[in-house]
Amino acid sequence: MKRMFAVFIIGAMILGVLTGWGLNHFMTADQAAAAASNLNLVTEIFLRLIKMIIAPLVFTTLVAGIAHMEDAASVGRIGVKTMTWFMGASVVSLLLGLVMVQILQPGAGMHLPEAVAATAPAASTDAFSLHGFITHLVPTSIFDAMARNEILQIVVFSVFVGTAVAALDDKAPAILHLVEQAASIMLKVTEFVMKLAPLAIFAALASTIATQGLAMLGTYAKFVLGFYAAMGTLWLLLFLAGALVLGKRVIPLFREIRTPALLAFSTASSEAAYPRILDVLPKVGVKRRIVSFVLPLGYSFNLDGSMLYCTFATMFIMQAHGVELSIQQQIFMLLLLMVTSKGIAGVPRASLVVIMATLTYFGLPEAWIAIVLGVDHLLDMGRSATNVVGNSVAAAVVAKWEGELGDEESPEEEAVPA
Repeated sequence: MKRMFAVFIIGAMILGVLTGWGLNHFMTADQAAAAASNLNLVTEIFLRLIKMIIAPLVFTTLVAGIAHMEDAASVGRIGVKTMTWFMGASVVSLLLGLVMVQILQPGAGMHLPEAVAATAPAASTDAFSLHGFITHLVPTSIFDAMARNEILQIVVFSVFVGTAVAALDDKAPAILHLVEQAASIMLKVTEFVMKLAPLAIFAALASTIATQGLAMLGTYAKFVLGFYAAMGTLWLLLFLAGALVLGKRVIPLFREIRTPALLAFSTASSEAAYPRILDVLPKVGVKRRIVSFVLPLGYSFNLDGSMLYCTFATMFIMQAHGVELSIQQQIFMLLLLMVTSKGIAGVPRASLVVIMATLTYFGLPEAWIAIVLGVDHLLDMGRSATNVVGNSVAAAVVAKWEGELGDEESPEEEAVPA
């Protein structure tokens, strides 16, 4: 069944591209736009279903996972190891984007005045200040945080609840049992929702190609291919880093996360793959309590693909307009992006907002962001898949460091998220 699902995913991608090309080639622009709008309805419903289950899934699995840890010291120890890996991965991702864009020079010699005149997305960068980020960590209401799918705030509340349950002498068995049962129910709901994934993937790709066509790749070929080359290099580094810690276990890990990565790529949504990662990582021996703890944090602090894109796209925009930064300015840009990129979780088109904030800081027009808008969705597909790979490797590495990387999970263990 697992192989069949992967086949359906790949088949949906191919059929979606072919259908989108047909709509774009044989229909008028208005007809293609109308067809794309109808197809988008399918994708939107699927993504809304995913968002519907994210908050209860994160809360129940994280509380259950932390409650089964020995004490608060265990939570702190795992948290430190997790954040250590995240910070290292962030530095590598940002630095790799900067190095690759300097080597490939995708923006050199570009002249796109008509793109510069396009309308840039209106977005506030206030949330990317240090004060805004820190205050945003703590929810004023858990119900409000869940209603808005604020993963980081849900994580903070869940850590408090899970640690409190673990600190009780009897571990509040009734509450713990209720949370575990709720987690099992949510995992089953997730299973139902994921059956719609191939249909959503088909609709997402078909609608994108129908409106933008394949011709858009020609204008930005060097930029797009350069970014994907940088992303491929990051995947290789993640594989090697995983192999260094996990040994041969890294091979089955990458084999299992193919489907979630394809799902994230096709829908251009890391969230869409979250429930699937939560399901497949225990199959390669990563204990559920580690997965339930690391993944939600990863979706807030370890968006490797998005950080790679921030440096790559920012420097591309500057190259396209003939702006050169000194070594000192580039180092400062890295530090700036290191801070601002940590607040991007849950913000629509967050990478674009971070890039706009960086341009503004260097005194450059925000409207320059417009030259990447045409291919942003295509690049978003790649960075979403990379976010999935980075968080999956992080969970496996932390499990190994904690001695929680066991054999393949048995059906009995899989049924109860402990």
